Order: sequence, then structure tokens, then C-alpha cells
Amino acid sequence: MGFGLAKTTSNLFRDRAPKAQPRIDLKHFDGVLNVDRKAGVVEAEGMTTFFDLADATLAEGAVPCVVPQLKSITLGGAVAGVGIEASSFRFGLVHDTIAEMDVLTGDNRILRCTPDNEHRDLFYGFPNSYGTLGYALKLTARIVPAKRYVHVDHVRYSNAGACFADVARLCAEGGIHFLDGVVFSPTEIYLTRGRSTDIAPYTSDYSFEKIYYRSIRERPTDYLTARDFLWRWDTDWFWCSKNVGAQHPLIRRLFGRERLNSITYQRIMRWNTRWGLTRLRDRLRGVHPESVIQDIDIPLENASDFLAFLHADVGLLPIWLCPIRAPDPDSRFTLYPLDPAKIYVNFGFWDVVSHREPRPAGYVNRKIERKTRELGGIKSLYSDSYFTEEEFWSAYDRPAYTALKQKYDPQGVLGDLYAKCVLKR
Repeated sequence: MGFGLAKTTSNLFRDRAPKAQPRIDLKHFDGVLNVDRKAGVVEAEGMTTFFDLADATLAEGAVPCVVPQLKSITLGGAVAGVGIEASSFRFGLVHDTIAEMDVLTGDNRILRCTPDNEHRDLFYGFPNSYGTLGYALKLTARIVPAKRYVHVDHVRYSNAGACFADVARLCAEGGIHFLDGVVFSPTEIYLTRGRSTDIAPYTSDYSFEKIYYRSIRERPTDYLTARDFLWRWDTDWFWCSKNVGAQHPLIRRLFGRERLNSITYQRIMRWNTRWGLTRLRDRLRGVHPESVIQDIDIPLENASDFLAFLHADVGLLPIWLCPIRAPDPDSRFTLYPLDPAKIYVNFGFWDVVSHREPRPAGYVNRKIERKTRELGGIKSLYSDSYFTEEEFWSAYDRPAYTALKQKYDPQGVLGDLYAKCVLKR
């Protein structure tokens, strides 16, 4: 019999049928243990949320190198999965910022893993393993000095080519601390360039009545506190709060500041999944919905082609853009094999595509997966996947994964990555 992780929140979007299996309860492994600003690291337990981690480091005048956008994402979860944010063009993904970690393996050992000790294969194999190689109990992550505010400029582009050319230039030149963007239409694309500063003539608050993503089109420049900048996307789950009506001024007031966040929306979403209210609505409307919730990383040289494909074949808007560049050109992570010599662009799009006629399961998602492979990209596995087993393991290195399973989970008690992420077992 296998084991699973007991937890109260989840940022996964691939529902699996409940399984009668023992649960490993690690919910008390949720504390920040030490912030060492001089050494440039923070030590925390695996179930520590980035919300708590950021507060602890900001109190010491520092911030984790990469802080994913949603408050409930945990440090261990962002490494076992994939974590990204607007600082990723400088520091890579969350797992690129980890110095060491203690991992509870499937064969009941607790192992200290670093890039250069005897368990370096697990250190580099752990990201994107989704709990099938072990659970991170404690991690040491790199931090950088923080300033009080972030000054952002929203720059508009009328075509993708100009936008992605500027991504290449900004990554080469430096001089900014944050870089992400939003596609509102094929001719309305924005890059947001952020600079940390200790001086701000004013600050905008997007944690209640004002909506951050709308401000991108309305204000060419803006200032946020450092803390509010970290969570600018959480209040409206990027823009997905519209699906629960939370962008209406009256509904926002009814929710209140404390409930306008990704945790609330996740609870509503899972309640709806359980009771099927939107399924009933779609049946009455005579449409066949397909959930398309994806984060896709595409090499910069192919980013314009991928965006054109999304416009032509998927049709969801807005789309989040987030450049990624590995900080170490020699580091390669086994199960998330981005080329560290290349710049990638993450495309995030999260909504429902409705068809008037029935389609095969995963019809649109399959097209996205095929285009991703064609353009040399890779997708995060937190949401629905429809790969064949051959396709999946050609992307995620089956021989290396098999060797890791034999070494650290020889009885298979933590499950198989393909079975968990694609077959939902």
C-alpha cells in the first residue's frame, strides 16, 4: 500500500479520486527556523508557506530570491513541483535557489541533499517529482536584500516580436529586479519592469477594492510596498477571481479584504467540483467545457510562435508571461530539464474552453502538449496532462527517474510520477 501527504491546502489542478491510503502528517513542519542575512540564506521547514517565509525575511530586510505568486504555496511544494515569479529572469525557478534540503525518502530515511554531496542525484532529481521520491522536511533557500518599495513600469507592445526582443535585451542588460508581462490581445501586450527602491512618492493598494491586472492597462507607472508587490497576483488569483464574481465591487465588499485571496477561491473551486454546479449550468446551456489550466515554458526563440498558436488554437486571454533564466549555466535538474544556457518564457493561462459539440477528453490540452514538444518546451505537471506514457517519459527522463526510484523508494510506496500526474492514481 502506498502513502500520501496529509495537507489542508493544495495548488494542484488535477483532481484525483480519494484513495484509502495512509497519510504522512507533516503539517507541523511549517516554521521558519533561521534567517541569516549575512550568509544570504533562510532555513525553513517544508510546509512553510511563502507568505510566512516572506514575512520572516522581510522583517530582517531580505526576501527569498523567488517568491511564487500565491500565499499558500509552500517552500517544499514549490521545489517538489515548480515555482516561478517575476524575479525568475535573474534567479531561475524556486529549485534553482535551494542550497540544501533534508528529504524523507520512500525507504524511510532522512537524507541531507546538496549539489555536491553523496545525495546530489536526489538534490537534482527532486524538483518536479511531486512527492514520488520523498518529502522535503527542511530546506535552505537563498535570500537577497530587500528595499521598502517596488517601482513598476508597464510598457505596451503592439506585437509579440517586439515584446520578446525586449525580453532578450532586458535579460542581457540587467538593471531591473523584476520582469513579467500580460497578453490582453495579439496587439496589446505589456511587460512590467520592477525596480526595488527605498523611496516612493505614493503607493497603490491592490489587496481590496482595486484590481492589479487592470492597473497594467491604466497606469504606465506605479509604486507598491515590497510586501504588496509579492502578493499583487494573489488577491484576484491573477484574474481568475472573475469566475466567482469577485471582481464586482459589491461582491468584493461582501468578501472583505481577508477573503479576497487564492485560498478562498481554491475552496470555492473544490466545493464546486464536489457539487457540480457549473456542470449543471453547462448542461443547461448545451456546451461541453474543457478546463485548460497550464503553465508552459518555451525557449525565447520560439515564444512568438507559441503565442501565435495560443491565439489561433486556444483563444484564452489574458495570458501571463514570465521570463526564466537559470543562474548557474552548469545546473541541470533531472525531471525539469530546461537548458540552463537558454532563456525561456513561461506562458500561464487558466480558464475553460467551451465546445458546442462533444470533443475527446483533453482535446485542447492535447494540442497544447503537442505544440509544447514541437517547440522544445516543457509543461508544469500541477494540472491535467494527457501525454501517452512514451511522450511523457521522453520529456521527463525515464531512465534517470527509474534509477532514483530504485535507490530512494525501492518498494514504490510513494507512487509513480506518470501514474500520479497523468493517470491521476
